[in-house]
Amino acid sequence: MNNQIRTAYLDADMDFSSPALLVSFGTSGHRGSPLKHTFNRPHLLAIAQSVVDYRTQAGIDGPLFLGRDTHAASLPAWETVLQVLVANGVDVRVAADNQVTATPLVSRAILAYNDGRSDGLADGLIITPSHNPPEDGGIKYNPPNGGPADTDVTGWMQQRANNYLLNQCAGITTVSLEQAIGQVTTHDYVQQYIDGLEQVIDLAAIRRAGLRLGADPMGGTALPVWQALAQDASLGLSVTNPQIDESFAFMPPDHDGRIRMDCSSPAAMANLLEIRHDFDLAFGNDPDADRHGIVDAAGLMNPNHFICVCIDYLLAYRDNWPKDLKIGKTLVTSSLVDRIVASHGRELYEVPVGFKWFVGGLHDGWLGFAGEESAGASLLTLDGRPWSTDKDGIVLCLLAAEITAVTGMLPSEYYAKLEQQHGAPVYRRVDAAATAEQKAAFKQLSPASVKQQELAGEPIERILTRAPGNHADIGGLKVITANGWFAARPSGTEDLYKIYAESFLGEQHLQRLLEEARQLVGDSLG
Repeated sequence: MNNQIRTAYLDADMDFSSPALLVSFGTSGHRGSPLKHTFNRPHLLAIAQSVVDYRTQAGIDGPLFLGRDTHAASLPAWETVLQVLVANGVDVRVAADNQVTATPLVSRAILAYNDGRSDGLADGLIITPSHNPPEDGGIKYNPPNGGPADTDVTGWMQQRANNYLLNQCAGITTVSLEQAIGQVTTHDYVQQYIDGLEQVIDLAAIRRAGLRLGADPMGGTALPVWQALAQDASLGLSVTNPQIDESFAFMPPDHDGRIRMDCSSPAAMANLLEIRHDFDLAFGNDPDADRHGIVDAAGLMNPNHFICVCIDYLLAYRDNWPKDLKIGKTLVTSSLVDRIVASHGRELYEVPVGFKWFVGGLHDGWLGFAGEESAGASLLTLDGRPWSTDKDGIVLCLLAAEITAVTGMLPSEYYAKLEQQHGAPVYRRVDAAATAEQKAAFKQLSPASVKQQELAGEPIERILTRAPGNHADIGGLKVITANGWFAARPSGTEDLYKIYAESFLGEQHLQRLLEEARQLVGDSLG
Protein backbone atom coordinates (compact mmCIF):
# COMPACT_ATOMS: atom_id res chain seq x y z
CA MET A 1 0.00 0.00 0.00
CA ASN A 2 2.79 2.46 0.89
CA ASN A 3 4.49 2.04 -2.49
CA GLN A 4 1.11 2.41 -4.17
CA ILE A 5 0.56 5.70 -2.34
CA ARG A 6 3.98 7.04 -3.34
CA THR A 7 3.50 5.99 -6.96
CA ALA A 8 0.10 7.64 -7.05
CA TYR A 9 1.53 10.78 -5.44
CA LEU A 10 3.94 11.27 -8.34
CA ASP A 11 1.16 10.94 -10.93
CA ALA A 12 0.87 14.28 -12.69
CA ASP A 13 -1.60 13.16 -15.37
CA MET A 14 -4.76 14.74 -13.99
CA ASP A 15 -7.55 16.81 -15.45
CA PHE A 16 -7.84 19.84 -13.22
CA SER A 17 -10.92 21.05 -15.06
CA SER A 18 -12.74 18.86 -12.54
CA PRO A 19 -13.39 21.00 -9.44
CA ALA A 20 -13.15 17.90 -7.25
CA LEU A 21 -9.43 17.64 -8.02
CA LEU A 22 -8.53 21.23 -7.17
CA VAL A 23 -7.02 22.51 -3.92
CA SER A 24 -9.55 23.14 -1.14
CA PHE A 25 -8.48 24.60 2.19
CA GLY A 26 -10.78 23.54 5.03
CA THR A 27 -10.46 24.34 8.74
CA SER A 28 -7.15 22.42 8.85
CA GLY A 29 -5.54 23.14 5.50
CA HIS A 30 -5.81 21.07 2.34
CA ARG A 31 -6.38 17.33 2.71
CA GLY A 32 -6.82 14.58 0.18
CA SER A 33 -5.45 11.26 -1.01
CA PRO A 34 -2.95 10.44 -3.76
CA LEU A 35 -5.15 7.46 -4.59
CA LYS A 36 -8.07 9.80 -5.32
CA HIS A 37 -5.93 12.37 -7.20
CA THR A 38 -6.58 15.01 -4.55
CA PHE A 39 -3.14 15.08 -2.87
CA ASN A 40 -0.46 14.66 -5.53
CA ARG A 41 2.76 16.31 -6.57
CA PRO A 42 1.05 18.99 -8.71
CA HIS A 43 -1.12 19.99 -5.72
CA LEU A 44 1.94 20.36 -3.49
CA LEU A 45 3.91 22.25 -6.13
CA ALA A 46 1.02 24.69 -6.50
CA ILE A 47 0.41 25.08 -2.76
CA ALA A 48 4.10 25.61 -2.00
CA GLN A 49 4.43 28.26 -4.70
CA SER A 50 1.27 29.97 -3.43
CA VAL A 51 2.85 30.07 0.06
CA VAL A 52 5.95 31.70 -1.45
CA ASP A 53 3.76 34.23 -3.26
CA TYR A 54 1.75 34.95 -0.11
CA ARG A 55 4.93 35.51 1.92
CA THR A 56 6.10 38.02 -0.69
CA GLN A 57 2.90 40.05 -0.74
CA ALA A 58 2.57 39.88 3.06
CA GLY A 59 6.18 40.94 3.66
CA ILE A 60 7.11 37.75 5.51
CA ASP A 61 10.83 37.24 4.92
CA GLY A 62 12.09 35.31 7.95
CA PRO A 63 12.68 31.56 8.09
CA LEU A 64 9.97 29.01 7.43
CA PHE A 65 9.74 26.10 9.88
CA LEU A 66 8.80 22.95 7.95
CA GLY A 67 7.47 19.82 9.67
CA ARG A 68 5.85 16.57 8.62
CA ASP A 69 4.14 13.57 10.16
CA THR A 70 4.39 9.81 9.57
CA HIS A 71 1.76 9.23 6.86
CA ALA A 72 3.13 7.58 3.70
CA ALA A 73 2.34 10.63 1.57
CA SER A 74 3.97 13.07 4.00
CA LEU A 75 7.62 12.46 3.12
CA PRO A 76 7.26 12.83 -0.68
CA ALA A 77 5.04 15.89 -0.11
CA TRP A 78 7.66 17.34 2.25
CA GLU A 79 10.30 16.82 -0.44
CA THR A 80 8.17 18.57 -3.08
CA VAL A 81 7.48 21.55 -0.83
CA LEU A 82 11.15 21.80 0.11
CA GLN A 83 12.19 21.90 -3.57
CA VAL A 84 9.86 24.85 -4.23
CA LEU A 85 10.69 26.80 -1.07
CA VAL A 86 14.46 26.58 -1.53
CA ALA A 87 14.21 27.41 -5.24
CA ASN A 88 12.43 30.63 -4.26
CA GLY A 89 15.08 31.64 -1.74
CA VAL A 90 13.16 30.77 1.43
CA ASP A 91 15.28 30.03 4.53
CA VAL A 92 13.81 26.66 5.49
CA ARG A 93 14.31 25.16 8.97
CA VAL A 94 13.90 21.37 9.21
CA ALA A 95 14.51 18.75 11.87
CA ALA A 96 17.88 17.01 11.78
CA ASP A 97 18.17 13.43 10.46
CA ASN A 98 14.84 13.71 8.64
CA GLN A 99 12.99 13.46 11.96
CA VAL A 100 9.21 13.91 11.96
CA THR A 101 7.91 17.08 13.62
CA ALA A 102 4.68 17.67 15.54
CA THR A 103 2.33 20.59 14.92
CA PRO A 104 2.78 22.13 18.41
CA LEU A 105 6.57 22.01 18.01
CA VAL A 106 6.33 24.02 14.79
CA SER A 107 4.03 26.53 16.47
CA ARG A 108 6.41 26.79 19.41
CA ALA A 109 9.40 27.34 17.09
CA ILE A 110 7.59 30.14 15.23
CA LEU A 111 6.60 31.94 18.43
CA ALA A 112 10.06 31.59 19.99
CA TYR A 113 11.77 32.93 16.89
CA ASN A 114 9.38 35.87 16.49
CA ASP A 115 9.43 36.86 20.16
CA GLY A 116 10.58 40.48 20.37
CA ARG A 117 10.87 40.89 16.59
CA SER A 118 8.95 43.36 14.46
CA ASP A 119 10.40 42.34 11.10
CA GLY A 120 12.05 39.31 9.54
CA LEU A 121 9.24 37.20 11.00
CA ALA A 122 9.03 33.41 10.67
CA ASP A 123 6.09 31.22 9.67
CA GLY A 124 5.59 27.51 9.11
CA LEU A 125 4.15 24.58 7.18
CA ILE A 126 3.20 21.14 8.50
CA ILE A 127 2.65 18.20 6.16
CA THR A 128 -0.07 16.18 7.89
CA PRO A 129 -3.67 14.99 7.46
CA SER A 130 -3.94 14.73 11.27
CA HIS A 131 -5.77 11.57 12.40
CA ASN A 132 -7.02 10.68 8.91
CA PRO A 133 -6.48 7.18 7.43
CA PRO A 134 -3.01 6.03 6.28
CA GLU A 135 -3.67 6.67 2.59
CA ASP A 136 -4.42 10.37 3.13
CA GLY A 137 -2.20 13.44 2.99
CA GLY A 138 -2.49 17.01 4.17
CA ILE A 139 -0.73 20.35 4.46
CA LYS A 140 -1.47 23.35 6.64
CA TYR A 141 0.05 26.83 6.90
CA ASN A 142 0.79 28.71 10.12
CA PRO A 143 1.55 32.44 9.71
CA PRO A 144 3.82 34.44 12.07
CA ASN A 145 1.26 34.26 14.90
CA GLY A 146 2.07 30.55 15.06
CA GLY A 147 -1.48 29.22 14.72
CA PRO A 148 -3.70 27.92 11.92
CA ALA A 149 -4.10 30.48 9.14
CA ASP A 150 -7.40 32.33 8.93
CA THR A 151 -9.72 32.06 5.94
CA ASP A 152 -8.49 35.31 4.36
CA VAL A 153 -5.03 33.72 4.07
CA THR A 154 -6.10 30.21 3.07
CA GLY A 155 -8.65 31.58 0.61
CA TRP A 156 -5.94 33.62 -1.10
CA MET A 157 -3.61 30.61 -1.22
CA GLN A 158 -6.35 28.32 -2.51
CA GLN A 159 -7.18 30.60 -5.41
CA ARG A 160 -3.50 31.12 -6.24
CA ALA A 161 -2.71 27.40 -6.09
CA ASN A 162 -5.66 26.50 -8.31
CA ASN A 163 -4.59 29.08 -10.87
CA TYR A 164 -1.24 27.29 -11.05
CA LEU A 165 -2.97 23.92 -11.47
CA LEU A 166 -5.24 25.19 -14.23
CA ASN A 167 -2.15 26.48 -16.02
CA GLN A 168 -0.30 23.15 -15.81
CA CYS A 169 1.93 24.47 -12.98
CA ALA A 170 3.56 27.06 -15.25
CA GLY A 171 5.54 29.62 -13.28
CA ILE A 172 6.45 27.30 -10.41
CA THR A 173 10.17 27.25 -9.59
CA THR A 174 11.94 24.16 -8.24
CA VAL A 175 15.43 22.84 -7.62
CA SER A 176 16.54 19.23 -7.34
CA LEU A 177 15.93 17.48 -4.04
CA GLU A 178 19.69 17.18 -3.50
CA GLN A 179 20.12 20.94 -3.95
CA ALA A 180 17.20 21.65 -1.65
CA ILE A 181 18.45 19.42 1.17
CA GLY A 182 21.89 20.95 0.85
CA GLN A 183 20.54 24.45 1.51
CA VAL A 184 18.27 23.93 4.53
CA THR A 185 19.09 24.77 8.13
CA THR A 186 18.49 22.11 10.78
CA HIS A 187 16.55 22.99 13.91
CA ASP A 188 16.25 20.96 17.11
CA TYR A 189 12.49 21.18 17.53
CA VAL A 190 12.30 18.53 20.26
CA GLN A 191 14.95 20.02 22.54
CA GLN A 192 13.58 23.55 22.17
CA TYR A 193 10.12 22.31 23.09
CA ILE A 194 11.27 20.26 26.08
CA ASP A 195 13.49 23.09 27.34
CA GLY A 196 10.39 25.28 27.58
CA LEU A 197 7.94 22.81 29.13
CA GLU A 198 8.49 24.01 32.71
CA GLN A 199 7.14 27.38 31.58
CA VAL A 200 3.71 25.88 30.94
CA ILE A 201 3.44 22.70 33.07
CA ASP A 202 4.37 22.15 36.74
CA LEU A 203 6.76 19.30 36.02
CA ALA A 204 8.12 19.51 39.57
CA ALA A 205 4.70 18.56 40.95
CA ILE A 206 4.55 15.58 38.58
CA ARG A 207 8.01 14.44 39.71
CA ARG A 208 7.03 14.69 43.39
CA ALA A 209 3.83 12.71 42.88
CA GLY A 210 5.55 9.53 41.73
CA LEU A 211 2.86 8.73 39.17
CA ARG A 212 3.07 5.88 36.66
CA LEU A 213 2.48 7.50 33.26
CA GLY A 214 2.11 5.83 29.88
CA ALA A 215 2.27 7.54 26.50
CA ASP A 216 1.15 6.07 23.16
CA PRO A 217 2.20 8.26 20.20
CA MET A 218 0.00 6.08 17.96
CA GLY A 219 2.76 5.93 15.36
CA GLY A 220 3.03 9.70 15.16
CA THR A 221 5.20 12.74 15.73
CA ALA A 222 4.82 12.77 19.52
CA LEU A 223 7.20 9.78 19.69
CA PRO A 224 10.53 11.69 19.85
CA VAL A 225 9.10 14.04 22.49
CA TRP A 226 7.77 11.26 24.72
CA GLN A 227 11.02 9.30 24.28
CA ALA A 228 13.04 12.31 25.35
CA LEU A 229 10.82 12.93 28.38
CA ALA A 230 10.99 9.24 29.34
CA GLN A 231 14.74 9.65 29.84
CA ASP A 232 13.89 11.69 32.95
CA ALA A 233 13.22 8.78 35.32
CA SER A 234 11.67 11.09 37.91
CA LEU A 235 8.67 11.71 35.63
CA GLY A 236 7.68 8.01 35.78
CA LEU A 237 6.88 7.99 32.07
CA SER A 238 6.93 4.98 29.72
CA VAL A 239 6.34 4.94 25.97
CA THR A 240 3.87 2.10 25.41
CA ASN A 241 4.26 1.86 21.63
CA PRO A 242 7.42 3.10 19.88
CA GLN A 243 6.44 1.79 16.44
CA ILE A 244 6.52 3.98 13.34
CA ASP A 245 4.72 2.30 10.46
CA GLU A 246 3.33 4.28 7.53
CA SER A 247 0.54 1.75 7.16
CA PHE A 248 -0.33 2.06 10.88
CA ALA A 249 -0.86 -1.71 10.85
CA PHE A 250 -0.69 -1.85 14.66
CA MET A 251 -3.81 0.32 14.98
CA PRO A 252 -7.13 -1.32 15.87
CA PRO A 253 -9.95 -0.36 13.48
CA ASP A 254 -12.11 2.63 14.34
CA HIS A 255 -15.85 2.31 14.93
CA ASP A 256 -16.56 1.98 11.18
CA GLY A 257 -13.77 -0.51 10.44
CA ARG A 258 -11.37 2.06 8.96
CA ILE A 259 -7.95 2.83 10.38
CA ARG A 260 -7.79 6.26 11.99
CA MET A 261 -5.34 7.50 14.58
CA ASP A 262 -8.08 9.27 16.50
CA CYS A 263 -7.09 9.57 20.15
CA SER A 264 -10.65 10.61 21.10
CA SER A 265 -12.11 7.32 19.79
CA PRO A 266 -12.43 4.40 22.23
CA ALA A 267 -12.11 1.98 19.29
CA ALA A 268 -8.91 3.55 18.00
CA MET A 269 -7.51 3.77 21.53
CA ALA A 270 -8.19 0.09 22.30
CA ASN A 271 -4.48 -0.79 22.61
CA LEU A 272 -3.95 1.74 25.37
CA LEU A 273 -7.24 0.96 27.07
CA GLU A 274 -6.23 -2.71 27.38
CA ILE A 275 -3.20 -1.80 29.50
CA ARG A 276 -4.60 1.20 31.36
CA HIS A 277 -4.39 -0.55 34.75
CA ASP A 278 -0.60 -0.66 34.39
CA PHE A 279 -0.60 3.13 34.84
CA ASP A 280 -2.13 5.84 36.96
CA LEU A 281 -2.64 7.85 33.78
CA ALA A 282 -2.02 7.12 30.11
CA PHE A 283 -2.12 9.35 27.04
CA GLY A 284 -2.55 9.09 23.30
CA ASN A 285 -1.85 11.55 20.50
CA ASP A 286 -2.82 11.68 16.85
CA PRO A 287 -0.06 11.63 14.18
CA ASP A 288 0.72 15.37 14.28
CA ALA A 289 0.23 15.51 18.08
CA ASP A 290 -2.23 18.39 18.09
CA ARG A 291 -4.89 16.27 19.83
CA HIS A 292 -4.93 14.47 23.16
CA GLY A 293 -6.57 11.36 24.54
CA ILE A 294 -6.63 10.92 28.32
CA VAL A 295 -6.99 7.44 29.86
CA ASP A 296 -7.31 6.62 33.56
CA ALA A 297 -8.84 3.74 35.52
CA ALA A 298 -12.33 4.71 34.34
CA GLY A 299 -11.33 4.49 30.65
CA LEU A 300 -10.95 7.08 27.89
CA MET A 301 -12.21 10.50 28.90
CA ASN A 302 -14.75 12.21 26.73
CA PRO A 303 -12.94 15.29 25.28
CA ASN A 304 -15.72 17.57 26.51
CA HIS A 305 -15.26 16.23 30.03
CA PHE A 306 -11.51 16.70 30.06
CA ILE A 307 -11.77 20.25 28.76
CA CYS A 308 -14.07 21.03 31.69
CA VAL A 309 -11.53 19.57 34.12
CA CYS A 310 -8.71 21.60 32.57
CA ILE A 311 -10.62 24.86 32.75
CA ASP A 312 -11.72 24.46 36.36
CA TYR A 313 -8.23 23.42 37.45
CA LEU A 314 -6.43 26.21 35.61
CA LEU A 315 -8.76 28.91 36.93
CA ALA A 316 -8.23 27.60 40.46
CA TYR A 317 -4.47 26.97 40.37
CA ARG A 318 -2.85 29.38 37.88
CA ASP A 319 -2.28 32.09 40.49
CA ASN A 320 -0.11 34.22 38.21
CA TRP A 321 -2.68 34.46 35.45
CA PRO A 322 -4.31 37.90 35.15
CA LYS A 323 -7.84 37.99 36.53
CA ASP A 324 -9.28 39.32 33.26
CA LEU A 325 -8.19 36.36 31.14
CA LYS A 326 -11.01 34.84 29.08
CA ILE A 327 -11.66 31.16 28.37
CA GLY A 328 -12.30 30.09 24.79
CA LYS A 329 -14.55 27.32 23.51
CA THR A 330 -16.27 26.48 20.24
CA LEU A 331 -20.04 26.72 20.14
CA VAL A 332 -20.42 22.91 19.93
CA THR A 333 -18.36 22.32 23.08
CA SER A 334 -20.22 21.38 26.28
CA SER A 335 -22.21 24.09 28.03
CA LEU A 336 -20.81 22.78 31.30
CA VAL A 337 -17.85 24.97 30.34
CA ASP A 338 -20.13 28.01 30.54
CA ARG A 339 -21.19 27.12 34.09
CA ILE A 340 -17.62 26.47 35.23
CA VAL A 341 -16.31 29.71 33.79
CA ALA A 342 -19.16 31.68 35.36
CA SER A 343 -18.51 30.05 38.75
CA HIS A 344 -14.99 31.49 38.67
CA GLY A 345 -16.24 34.93 37.71
CA ARG A 346 -14.50 34.78 34.34
CA GLU A 347 -15.67 35.65 30.84
CA LEU A 348 -16.38 33.04 28.17
CA TYR A 349 -15.26 33.54 24.58
CA GLU A 350 -17.46 31.37 22.35
CA VAL A 351 -16.57 31.07 18.65
CA PRO A 352 -17.51 29.01 15.57
CA VAL A 353 -15.95 25.60 14.93
CA GLY A 354 -12.24 25.84 14.14
CA PHE A 355 -9.18 26.49 16.28
CA LYS A 356 -8.15 29.42 14.08
CA TRP A 357 -10.61 31.61 15.99
CA PHE A 358 -8.50 31.29 19.15
CA VAL A 359 -5.11 32.15 17.65
CA GLY A 360 -5.28 35.91 18.20
CA GLY A 361 -6.34 35.61 21.84
CA LEU A 362 -3.65 33.05 22.65
CA HIS A 363 -1.00 35.05 20.78
CA ASP A 364 -1.92 38.34 22.46
CA GLY A 365 -2.32 36.74 25.88
CA TRP A 366 -5.97 37.51 26.67
CA LEU A 367 -7.19 33.90 26.27
CA GLY A 368 -5.90 31.76 29.11
CA PHE A 369 -7.18 28.50 27.65
CA ALA A 370 -8.91 27.58 24.41
CA GLY A 371 -10.41 24.20 23.59
CA GLU A 372 -12.81 22.38 21.31
CA GLU A 373 -14.93 19.26 21.58
CA SER A 374 -12.68 17.30 19.19
CA ALA A 375 -9.82 17.03 21.74
CA GLY A 376 -7.81 20.04 20.65
CA ALA A 377 -6.67 22.75 23.06
CA SER A 378 -3.85 25.04 24.14
CA LEU A 379 -3.12 27.39 27.03
CA LEU A 380 -0.83 30.16 28.23
CA THR A 381 2.34 29.65 30.23
CA LEU A 382 2.35 29.73 34.03
CA ASP A 383 2.95 33.48 33.95
CA GLY A 384 0.39 34.20 31.24
CA ARG A 385 2.46 34.32 28.05
CA PRO A 386 1.84 32.54 24.73
CA TRP A 387 2.99 28.92 24.57
CA SER A 388 1.51 27.38 21.41
CA THR A 389 -1.12 29.12 19.34
CA ASP A 390 -1.96 25.83 17.66
CA LYS A 391 -3.48 22.82 19.39
CA ASP A 392 -0.96 21.08 21.66
CA GLY A 393 -1.85 17.50 22.47
CA ILE A 394 1.40 16.84 24.32
CA VAL A 395 0.99 19.67 26.80
CA LEU A 396 -2.65 18.71 27.43
CA CYS A 397 -1.51 15.18 28.31
CA LEU A 398 1.06 16.57 30.71
CA LEU A 399 -1.58 18.88 32.17
CA ALA A 400 -3.63 15.79 33.05
CA ALA A 401 -0.63 14.48 34.99
CA GLU A 402 -0.18 17.84 36.73
CA ILE A 403 -3.86 17.91 37.71
CA THR A 404 -3.62 14.48 39.32
CA ALA A 405 -0.30 15.31 40.96
CA VAL A 406 -1.59 18.54 42.50
CA THR A 407 -5.18 17.57 43.42
CA GLY A 408 -4.77 13.85 44.10
CA MET A 409 -7.72 13.18 41.80
CA LEU A 410 -7.71 11.30 38.53
CA PRO A 411 -9.25 13.37 35.71
CA SER A 412 -12.39 11.20 35.74
CA GLU A 413 -12.75 11.74 39.51
CA TYR A 414 -12.28 15.48 39.07
CA TYR A 415 -14.99 15.52 36.41
CA ALA A 416 -17.40 13.64 38.68
CA LYS A 417 -16.91 16.41 41.24
CA LEU A 418 -17.72 19.03 38.60
CA GLU A 419 -20.93 17.20 37.69
CA GLN A 420 -22.00 17.26 41.34
CA GLN A 421 -21.40 21.00 41.44
CA HIS A 422 -22.78 22.10 38.09
CA GLY A 423 -24.97 19.33 36.65
CA ALA A 424 -24.41 16.20 34.58
CA PRO A 425 -24.96 16.82 30.86
CA VAL A 426 -25.33 14.17 28.16
CA TYR A 427 -23.96 15.08 24.73
CA ARG A 428 -24.12 13.55 21.26
CA ARG A 429 -23.37 14.33 17.63
CA VAL A 430 -25.36 12.76 14.80
CA ASP A 431 -25.40 13.24 11.04
CA ALA A 432 -28.40 13.85 8.81
CA ALA A 433 -28.68 13.69 5.02
CA ALA A 434 -28.75 17.00 3.16
CA THR A 435 -28.90 17.94 -0.51
CA ALA A 436 -26.49 20.45 -2.00
CA GLU A 437 -29.33 22.97 -2.04
CA GLN A 438 -30.08 22.41 1.65
CA LYS A 439 -26.41 22.75 2.55
CA ALA A 440 -26.27 26.04 0.66
CA ALA A 441 -29.44 27.20 2.45
CA PHE A 442 -27.63 27.10 5.79
CA LYS A 443 -25.88 30.32 4.73
CA GLN A 444 -29.23 32.10 4.53
CA LEU A 445 -30.41 31.14 8.02
CA SER A 446 -31.14 33.85 10.57
CA PRO A 447 -32.82 33.76 14.00
CA ALA A 448 -36.02 34.74 12.22
CA SER A 449 -35.85 31.48 10.24
CA VAL A 450 -36.89 29.59 13.37
CA LYS A 451 -40.65 29.83 13.85
CA GLN A 452 -40.93 27.48 16.83
CA GLN A 453 -41.21 28.89 20.34
CA GLU A 454 -40.22 25.72 22.21
CA LEU A 455 -37.62 22.99 21.93
CA ALA A 456 -37.96 19.64 23.73
CA GLY A 457 -40.57 21.04 26.11
CA GLU A 458 -38.70 24.20 27.08
CA PRO A 459 -39.00 27.79 25.82
CA ILE A 460 -36.30 28.73 23.34
CA GLU A 461 -34.10 31.36 25.00
CA ARG A 462 -31.57 32.14 22.25
CA ILE A 463 -31.14 31.45 18.55
CA LEU A 464 -27.66 32.00 17.16
CA THR A 465 -26.31 32.21 13.63
CA ARG A 466 -23.30 34.21 14.81
CA ALA A 467 -20.95 33.28 17.63
CA PRO A 468 -21.35 35.30 20.86
CA GLY A 469 -17.60 35.75 21.34
CA ASN A 470 -16.49 37.24 18.03
CA HIS A 471 -19.80 37.61 16.15
CA ALA A 472 -18.45 35.47 13.31
CA ASP A 473 -20.90 33.54 11.14
CA ILE A 474 -21.20 30.01 12.55
CA GLY A 475 -22.17 28.53 9.19
CA GLY A 476 -25.33 27.10 10.68
CA LEU A 477 -27.66 27.43 13.63
CA LYS A 478 -27.58 27.04 17.41
CA VAL A 479 -30.77 26.93 19.47
CA ILE A 480 -30.59 27.18 23.27
CA THR A 481 -33.00 26.49 26.14
CA ALA A 482 -32.47 26.56 29.90
CA ASN A 483 -31.37 22.93 30.07
CA GLY A 484 -30.28 22.02 26.57
CA TRP A 485 -29.19 23.11 23.13
CA PHE A 486 -28.49 21.90 19.65
CA ALA A 487 -26.30 23.19 16.86
CA ALA A 488 -26.48 22.22 13.18
CA ARG A 489 -23.92 22.92 10.47
CA PRO A 490 -23.34 21.44 7.00
CA SER A 491 -20.45 19.12 6.22
CA GLY A 492 -17.81 20.61 3.97
CA THR A 493 -17.15 17.34 2.13
CA GLU A 494 -20.25 15.13 2.32
CA ASP A 495 -23.98 15.41 1.54
CA LEU A 496 -25.01 15.74 5.14
CA TYR A 497 -25.20 18.13 8.04
CA LYS A 498 -24.04 17.58 11.59
CA ILE A 499 -26.27 18.00 14.63
CA TYR A 500 -24.66 18.47 18.04
CA ALA A 501 -26.91 18.39 21.09
CA GLU A 502 -26.58 18.45 24.85
CA SER A 503 -29.06 18.03 27.69
CA PHE A 504 -28.78 18.60 31.41
CA LEU A 505 -32.02 16.63 31.93
CA GLY A 506 -30.87 13.18 30.82
CA GLU A 507 -30.81 10.77 27.91
CA GLN A 508 -34.54 10.90 27.14
CA HIS A 509 -34.46 14.68 26.88
CA LEU A 510 -31.37 14.46 24.66
CA GLN A 511 -33.17 12.11 22.27
CA ARG A 512 -36.08 14.51 22.10
CA LEU A 513 -33.68 17.39 21.41
CA LEU A 514 -32.13 15.50 18.51
CA GLU A 515 -35.49 14.51 17.02
CA GLU A 516 -36.91 18.01 17.24
CA ALA A 517 -33.65 19.50 15.95
CA ARG A 518 -33.97 17.51 12.72
CA GLN A 519 -37.54 18.73 12.29
CA LEU A 520 -36.70 22.32 13.15
CA VAL A 521 -33.74 22.44 10.78
CA GLY A 522 -35.81 20.87 8.01
CA ASP A 523 -38.56 23.45 8.49
CA SER A 524 -36.03 26.31 8.60
CA LEU A 525 -34.25 25.21 5.42
CA GLY A 526 -37.56 24.88 3.60
